[in-house]
Amino acid sequence: MPSVTWGVVQGRKEKLVSRVIICDYLKGIGIIPDELEDLELPSTVDVMRERVEFLQKLGLTIDDINEYPLMLGCSVRKNMIPVLGYLEKIGIQRSRLGEFIKNYPQVLHASVVVELVPVVKFLRGLDVEKQDMGYVLMRYPELLGFKLEGTMSTSVAYLVSIGVNPRDIGPMVTQYPYFLGMRVGTMIKPLVDFLVSLGLPKKILARMLEKRAYLLGYDLEETVKPNVECLTSFGIRKEALASVIAQFPQILGLPLKAKLSTQQYFFNLKLKIDPDGFARVIERMPQIVSLNQNVIMKPVEFLIGRGISTEDVAKMFVKCPQLVAVQVGLMKNSFYFFKSEIGRPVKELVEFPEYFTHSLESRIKPRYHKLQSKGIRCSLAWFLNCSDQRFEERLQADYIEIETAGPSFCMGGKLELPGSEIVSDVEDESDDEILYRRSVSL
Repeated sequence: MPSVTWGVVQGRKEKLVSRVIICDYLKGIGIIPDELEDLELPSTVDVMRERVEFLQKLGLTIDDINEYPLMLGCSVRKNMIPVLGYLEKIGIQRSRLGEFIKNYPQVLHASVVVELVPVVKFLRGLDVEKQDMGYVLMRYPELLGFKLEGTMSTSVAYLVSIGVNPRDIGPMVTQYPYFLGMRVGTMIKPLVDFLVSLGLPKKILARMLEKRAYLLGYDLEETVKPNVECLTSFGIRKEALASVIAQFPQILGLPLKAKLSTQQYFFNLKLKIDPDGFARVIERMPQIVSLNQNVIMKPVEFLIGRGISTEDVAKMFVKCPQLVAVQVGLMKNSFYFFKSEIGRPVKELVEFPEYFTHSLESRIKPRYHKLQSKGIRCSLAWFLNCSDQRFEERLQADYIEIETAGPSFCMGGKLELPGSEIVSDVEDESDDEILYRRSVSL
């Protein structure tokens, strides 16, 4: 009668033989089984063949399996089917399940109830929309492997602490989910501290991050700091850096030296604008660094074609670089009204180029006609560079007040055609509020 010991030894021999057969099968189809040495393999080669064929039906190749052979340790029925079924349920398209597994094969080891469901509930709790869940996880599948009490929670808590609206965290995750995997102490906080040190108030920075969460992905040492140094090397004043960044946050992540060099040369060649003048242009409209030169030349050629000297056009662009955002067709209409109705010397346009950025129909014509009806003669800036309320107050006054410098003319966010009001209707704003207004127009 065989002993118990003999049975154990015999069982081990059978397992060893089975393992050798399975490894030979894997080698025969091109899979390197070295990493499977410590893994519990199925008892028969048929079960292993089923796993390989199941993965191949999803769209994985032998090379994909070799990238992470440990996936072969997952049972088709106990691991793969439940996980894939849940992924499809939360929004991953069936046709893209193979791509998802290629990008994050470790998910096949996960327990749906213990590991995946809590993460999805956490994301929903951040206001990630149900219909966006699949999109978010396709972009950053590693989220499903994070611990709730770890990096995800601390990054969210820190962003809220600097002023990010909790209701905006969900849209931020949808736009740029990677920040949930960033460590606060080594990645997020150093970037925030650096930008605050440049003069950006935290509440402005918070608004920027709400709209452009991908800013958190800019490398502080490799990209952000070098770009800030590049701006100062091109003559941007340190006190203007915060305004430049608030208007055009993407400037922190651009290949900035090459772009600034190209545009500086272009402005000098075409308009004879010197480096100092170019720096003032960038301070007032940093989007210029990425603007196509053909777009810039259209309003330039229009103004020169109306008899304005290249030197005066250069002055106009240094004072109001937003001219590059104005459609030439609208400029023509405004110029025609200026010449035929207002009848002033072109010199006044050189002194107040902002004229072209105001809407002809909603601001210039109505205000000019009111001035005419009252017999008031004043400069372009006096009746255009103020809010509607201030303009009405000026009309009711018995005198023309001394002109003072209007608000700084800076544009935030995307280039916009005239029609939007450049000057706020709110008077006496603080510097922080003005900066905030520019940033939220992004």
